Amino acid sequence: MFNNEDLNLLAKKGITPQQVEQQLQSFKDGFPFLELDAAASVGNGVLSPSENEINEYIKMWEDYCNSGHTITKFVPASGAASRMFKDLFGFLDAEYTIPTTDFEKKFFESIENFAFYNDLNAACLKNESKEIPALVADGNYKAVVANLLNNSGLNYGSSPKGVLKFHKYDNNNARTPLEEHMAEGALYACGSDSTVHLHFTVSPEHRSLFTTLAENSKEDLANKYGVTYDISFSEQKASTDTIAADKDNNPFRESDGSLLFRPGGHGALIENLNDLTSDIVFIKNIDNVVPDHFKADTVTYKKVLAGILVSIENKIFEYLNILDSKQYDRELLNNIAAFLQDTICCRIKGIDSLNDEELANILYSKLNRPIRVCGMVKNVGEPGGGPFLAYNSDGSISLQILESSQIDMNDQAKKEMFTKGTHFNPVDLVCALRGYKGDKFNLPDFVDKSTGFISSKSKSGRELKALELPGLWNGAMSNWNTIFVEVPLSTFNPVKTVNDLLRKQHQPS
Repeated sequence: MFNNEDLNLLAKKGITPQQVEQQLQSFKDGFPFLELDAAASVGNGVLSPSENEINEYIKMWEDYCNSGHTITKFVPASGAASRMFKDLFGFLDAEYTIPTTDFEKKFFESIENFAFYNDLNAACLKNESKEIPALVADGNYKAVVANLLNNSGLNYGSSPKGVLKFHKYDNNNARTPLEEHMAEGALYACGSDSTVHLHFTVSPEHRSLFTTLAENSKEDLANKYGVTYDISFSEQKASTDTIAADKDNNPFRESDGSLLFRPGGHGALIENLNDLTSDIVFIKNIDNVVPDHFKADTVTYKKVLAGILVSIENKIFEYLNILDSKQYDRELLNNIAAFLQDTICCRIKGIDSLNDEELANILYSKLNRPIRVCGMVKNVGEPGGGPFLAYNSDGSISLQILESSQIDMNDQAKKEMFTKGTHFNPVDLVCALRGYKGDKFNLPDFVDKSTGFISSKSKSGRELKALELPGLWNGAMSNWNTIFVEVPLSTFNPVKTVNDLLRKQHQPS
């Protein structure tokens, strides 16, 4: 199947022919839908801590931060902002020249409220010899948009979200998402040495934009929050690219005969996460940030999630040490099994029929895994995944974050579970990456490889099939121990379109 040029390409990427053959087999076989037990809800897989518990968890986290442990904030930031400006690109291509849609009208009516307004005005003055109000008065709206999106102006249409100006501050200052994540890190992810460790995954072509911005912002933010910043970057590894296939499930080849590989999706970042050496890692999307005056709930509930993680980890480590020592009786094993079922929501059939050694081995296997605590907001109709109780290949049931593509929507009962689910996944995770003996888990060992998915794409006018790896917080963490916690909607403020920046959560106080 592979010629010498193919084999050289595979070697360069760090991919074996066997891996490609497995991927091609996945195109042929497809991926099975997951079997669901229920949508998780408060009282059935989702915790809703009381005010007293919230205060206890916050204290537990603050004590942990002062105890010499290492903490990192991990932010996937490789996405370009082109989709954020989809409506404005449409306006540039439209036959009409005056804002016509509600979106276009809102953008221009509120244009002075964007944090990038001064930069855009300067670009218009340089390139058009007129400021924005004069261009608008002349009806030259498209020149304004072109200076925002195109390379001759601010080039926002081809830039990554992380470096765009999102929020206004005093004295004409503004912050980007990267800078807001730096500020957040100082407020809840700072260790006893006052160092804030942040790691951003970026695309190769944008890396210099991020490194320059981080370097230029460090001093001011460090002085403001009384911390030191340690900021690192990585790119999606070439070894996580996946082969593209043609309609017959054979390797898709370019016009020159070369194999076509595509990025494997955000699930590929499990490798980047695996390279971190910290004890605890926060994960949050690049565009879910707010100005300082709106950060209180975010900071509170990040500490709550982390405190719950520490609490759960302490109990799991206690039980794993007992199981390792073999100093247990049936009553103690039953207590551990009850913790696994009631707190971790991992349910195993036929436990009562097992002898002590068999039960101890199963409990040890289920508990000795990475841990994640995931914030969940109430469902308000946002697209995306949600929390479920799902069956695993061994017949056990555990908590999973699932996307619609993983669920058989032709099954009415399962479709109803998805559409009527009470909670939504905002990508708000705190993860523990070390075991009870202090060793770091090898995270790829805990990926459920049967949870990828296939999509239809095109290249040079030809249809192809693309393979996405199990999602980072979906199948890539399928075999982790998972806790779901209800967090307020005020902690979820993503910017999907440029006009989202006009919402009060993104405006000055």
